[in-house]
Amino acid sequence: MLRDAERIEAIIGKAMIATVLVAGFIVACGGIAYLIHHGTAAVHYGVFKGEPTNLRTLRGVLSDVLDASGRGIIQLGLVVLVAAQVMRVVLTMWLFAVEKDRVFVGVSAL
Repeated sequence: MLRDAERIEAIIGKAMIATVLVAGFIVACGGIAYLIHHGTAAVHYGVFKGEPTNLRTLRGVLSDVLDASGRGIIQLGLVVLVAAQVMRVVLTMWLFAVEKDRVFVGVSAL
């Protein structure tokens, strides 16, 4: 039987693999949706346009996802990817807390 720390490490590893796969799937779906709607549009390499303001907030991203916007779906996948890293830090803090290692809990929290 695995120790608590080894079990938590296994959970962290499986959670990271799962969230990265989910994020990749979401981004791929968004890319397909984007190409379906904008795949034949001409590209203007001389003009740089940043992300629209509605894709700079979580509320805007979710609104675009509900509208089946390819860009919104891609952004959601990136949000999930960032959330995976936050989840990793939280789970790592949990691991160190189980091991009663207060220094590394503090470092992880920082």
